[in-house]
Amino acid sequence: MFILGALARRGPMHGHQIRQNAQQDRTELWTDIKVGSLYGALHRMAAEGVIEEVRTEQEGNLPARTVYAITEDGRLELGQLREATLRATRLATDPVDLALQLSEELPAGELRAAVADRLAALGLELERWRRLHGTAAPHLSTLESLGFEHTLMRLETEVAWHERVLAAIPDAGEAAGGAGGGKEA
Repeated sequence: MFILGALARRGPMHGHQIRQNAQQDRTELWTDIKVGSLYGALHRMAAEGVIEEVRTEQEGNLPARTVYAITEDGRLELGQLREATLRATRLATDPVDLALQLSEELPAGELRAAVADRLAALGLELERWRRLHGTAAPHLSTLESLGFEHTLMRLETEVAWHERVLAAIPDAGEAAGGAGGGKEA
């Protein structure tokens, strides 16, 4: 969706321009696309007919660069992807939930340390996002700002949940599972 959106919004571009825009827009914050996989995706999308090669450019001694544009099929695909994404609800699973359930035999101190480390990392990530949002806020559209707020709220919820988990783990010396009515295997 990112490549189609970039070509639809900004017009024909070569891969290096798309890559620069992705880095400038901090695309890795919002998508799963890795900037390094961009060229492979461009070739695949051209083969699928959702983008097309429109020309090759070469400036000075730089390598020749293929310029791509979105096709009508690509615009339809972008619309369908956007529509499906906006309407779909999918609760993402988090492997920490399973790891926590499988941690009853761990010493409480060990589990507390692991959860405390996660909590500290999440707190740092939350602060990083707050700073990033503060810096970017004057340049964001309303919808872009809402995307930031969504991420901030998710991180705040993660921090609160980890604090709750940490509070529920018994003091050192007890089994992590405690006597809270856990199931016997």
